[in-house]
Amino acid sequence: MSMKFREDCRYSLLVPTSMGVRLTPVANQPMHSSDNLVMHATSAETNVASVSSFLGLPVKVLTAFVKGSPIARYIKDDLARRHMDYEGADVEQGGPWGYRHQFNLADSGGGTRGPRVWNDRSGEVGRNLDVEDFDLDRIFGEEGVQLVHLSGLIGALSPQSSKFCLEIARAARKYGTRISFDLNYRASFWEGREKELREIFTEIAGVSDILVGNEEDFQLCLGIQGPEPGGEDVGAKIDSFKEMIRRVQQTFPDASVFATTLREVVSVDCHRWGAIMFENGNWHVVRPREIGVLDRIGGGDGFVGGMLYAILKGWESEQWIRFGWASGALAVTFATDYGQPADEEQVWSIWEGNARVKR
Repeated sequence: MSMKFREDCRYSLLVPTSMGVRLTPVANQPMHSSDNLVMHATSAETNVASVSSFLGLPVKVLTAFVKGSPIARYIKDDLARRHMDYEGADVEQGGPWGYRHQFNLADSGGGTRGPRVWNDRSGEVGRNLDVEDFDLDRIFGEEGVQLVHLSGLIGALSPQSSKFCLEIARAARKYGTRISFDLNYRASFWEGREKELREIFTEIAGVSDILVGNEEDFQLCLGIQGPEPGGEDVGAKIDSFKEMIRRVQQTFPDASVFATTLREVVSVDCHRWGAIMFENGNWHVVRPREIGVLDRIGGGDGFVGGMLYAILKGWESEQWIRFGWASGALAVTFATDYGQPADEEQVWSIWEGNARVKR
């Protein structure tokens, strides 16, 4: 079954986000012993949107920039290279101790040494995203958006960004835009704000069509009673997720799609990668298969991005999880946090296990 979208829209997908840069040591070295770093623009939400933008769907990003910052210029140029329209205020820096874009310090790990990530978000300009800086009636009413994707990362970044995401969800609902919500619970973001965020996340989830998250996300973000621990066995994990979703459905009956990934880490370079999705009464499961990994960060976003692309294209539902699984497997072969598919065929080749040279 395909999902129906509003027609005559300028944008297929819209994401609100706070952009930053990721600094990664070369040759899979640890950050603390490196003096040679590669820089990429990044955010979880644009990671998701990149699958659609590289495959030709019109994408829009709502964000904020530091006025005059060379990092802001770098991010704007990167979004343009990714074929994304962007809109956002240029905020005065306010001096050397004012606003800036976040820094994500992340080594990729290697062999038996796992990756380590350090987020440096002090003074982040995106913490002050304000709905007053955007004409939501123009964006959703006149320009038109088929699907908006919200993430718990931007949703919980600050009280201001939480309100921003809530108002976007309300505007999307008002104008008939479908809503995707990846819960993405982060304990450090929620500390001291549990009651406030639970209420906001519950309202957003209540108007969402697509909900993404594992058992912990649904328990901690939305207060859904968790199932009994299922252990590490894949079958037990799948049964545990199914039990959780049955409870989520009772609380959020308007959502028709629920999904999460399944990941088993063999080594930094080798994972067993799977996924599970429920749509309109049907379960779809990709049991974990072995994949090679260059950099694991962004694999989950790649899965969501591929799934949303397949939904937007109007494909049958069994294709959604397959294309999502393969898009996530593609993303972890890139040095960036996001996959950059050349075309649909490249993604489907990954699903089919075809790694032969294409000449």
